[in-house]
Amino acid sequence: MNAEKLIRRSAIGLAFAGLLAGGAYAQSPDLAPTPQQQDIQNDKKDIRSDKKDLAKDRADRNADQRDINKDKRDLAKDRADRNKDQRDINHDRRDLNKDRADRNADQRDINRDKAQLVRDDKQFGANSAQAQADRKDLRADRADRNADQRDINHDRRDLNKDRADRNADQRDINHDKADLAKDRKDRNQDQKDINKDKKDLHKDRKDLRKDRRGHK
Repeated sequence: MNAEKLIRRSAIGLAFAGLLAGGAYAQSPDLAPTPQQQDIQNDKKDIRSDKKDLAKDRADRNADQRDINKDKRDLAKDRADRNKDQRDINHDRRDLNKDRADRNADQRDINRDKAQLVRDDKQFGANSAQAQADRKDLRADRADRNADQRDINHDRRDLNKDRADRNADQRDINHDKADLAKDRKDRNQDQKDINKDKKDLHKDRKDLRKDRRGHK
């Protein structure tokens, strides 16, 4: 009887040990993935990374495109300002030339009035009607000449200001062109990165399908 109990206990112990061994064997693949499972995990990780890179590069590309659009608007505005300033400069030059011509004509009138006054003083006397009329004409011509000189000075100031504005606008245009070229270069580089990310994503998805077929 003792021998029978001993045999039963031994059999139960062996069966229990077998169950433990089977459970440990069943759990071993989770603890240590096979090379194929590891490849699948790596492929999934690469795909997630590719998607993040793709989203980031698209965001960068879109931001660069917005910068390009802004640069174009700034460039168009600065060109319009520059062209308006150039028109103002041309107008100031015409005004300046006209005022100089008027000033010069007034100066010739002054010179004639002076000569006439000298002749009339000698011929008719300093207090004669002719001499007084000459002095009146001389005063009027000097007033005209002085007014024309003030206009000339004003036109010069306007011309200098418009030239300064035109030059500032040209510098803005040059700066906008440089920004536009840089933003276009950045946008093109981002597009190249996007194209590369798409290729990487396509390749990693292909690798994943391949590894899954190999795993089956």
